Amino acid sequence: MEHKLLLVTVAILFAVVVALLAGMLERTGGARLTAAIRTGAAAFAATLPLVILIMSAVGVV
Repeated sequence: MEHKLLLVTVAILFAVVVALLAGMLERTGGARLTAAIRTGAAAFAATLPLVILIMSAVGVV
């Protein structure tokens, strides 16, 4: 149980990093702050289920 919780935490942190990078790339491209936040949120929402799906397909989680 503790092992799975740690792996889900790693997946969440990875999704946060991807969201931050997506938001920063959007902002440096000249977008408004709200658009950058929306892009980061969409990146987080897309990355987290993908990472958890990959982990479960591999058999880690």
